[in-house]
Amino acid sequence: MKKTGAFFLTALLLSAGCQQTAKKAEAEGVYPTIEVQLSERTLQTEYSAAISGVQTVEIRPQISGMITDILIEEGESVRKDQVLFIIDQTPYKAAYEIAVANVKSAEAALSTAQLVLESNQDLYEQDVVSEFDLMTAKNDLVEAEAKLALCKAEEVRASNNLSYTEVRSPVNGVASMIPYRVGALVSSSIAEPLVTVSDDSRVYAYFSMAENQMLDMIQQYESLDNAMNQMPSVDLVMSNGKVYEHKGKINAISGTISESTGAVSIRAVFPNRQHLLRNGGSGKVVIPVVFENCIVIPKTATFELQDRIFVYKVVDGKASSAEIHVSPQNNGVEYIVEKGLSVGDIIISEGAGLIKEGTVIKSKETSTEEAE
Repeated sequence: MKKTGAFFLTALLLSAGCQQTAKKAEAEGVYPTIEVQLSERTLQTEYSAAISGVQTVEIRPQISGMITDILIEEGESVRKDQVLFIIDQTPYKAAYEIAVANVKSAEAALSTAQLVLESNQDLYEQDVVSEFDLMTAKNDLVEAEAKLALCKAEEVRASNNLSYTEVRSPVNGVASMIPYRVGALVSSSIAEPLVTVSDDSRVYAYFSMAENQMLDMIQQYESLDNAMNQMPSVDLVMSNGKVYEHKGKINAISGTISESTGAVSIRAVFPNRQHLLRNGGSGKVVIPVVFENCIVIPKTATFELQDRIFVYKVVDGKASSAEIHVSPQNNGVEYIVEKGLSVGDIIISEGAGLIKEGTVIKSKETSTEEAE
């Protein structure tokens, strides 16, 4: 019990000593200060992003019929032109065979019409048949040619319909879940696709940036093309909070600004050889912003008043408040000053909110570079 009492007594004495030291420093006007100098900073800004495969295709049948076979597993990698489903071929095979037979019949009718015309031409020259008979034979030939063309077109259509019974993948990719089973009746108008195939060998991360941020970025690189070509690689923070191991590149910026949000859509592309990222996922794109020859000060050197930011300069040995304008981008502990400070200015680096205008300052001077 005596030990506990001694401990609290010691703590009380230390606390009182610290307060007396702080009051003494304040009374003497000794405050840490820094000299403003130019430096460089690379800040990172995060943007919520939606992840999509470089190509995502919803596959629907081009004909109506019953599914007789499903040749892939859900989540399986598929190749371009690989057969995924088979739709009942029986009626389409019959239609194709009928179309082939009709073509042969039409070809025979055309041959007959040609023979009749040749015969009537000879007979007409011998005055055996009339001109009407000759013209009728010519018309029969034209009709036979048209019927053959029609039958051939029908044959092509029937052949295509038969080929459509094998539903193939138009791209390389990974299959989604399959909502249909063998025996299901499907058509080209089904609301839900047979399967979705996503080419995720690379993925796109779509995100939005405020118009003013986009303009700042383009002006920093002097043109949109320069921004696209010279902007450093970007990172992706996955939904589990971990940073994706491969860096990406911004490769598209929308040419229009959303009227509803005032934001610009931007796309970054990331390699995805391990298929870790999936179509429909989410994450955060992290864009580095490089500030060169800028003025950087600690946030502890500032105080706010009515949404305005101020610092205390040391002018003729006294504290003089000055409003500053800072970049909206910061790392949480420092501000990038855009206006209000000049190289060589001396400012109070800590406790600015506790100082009064005109306070006499005895500075412990350091430079902003040393403060870093």
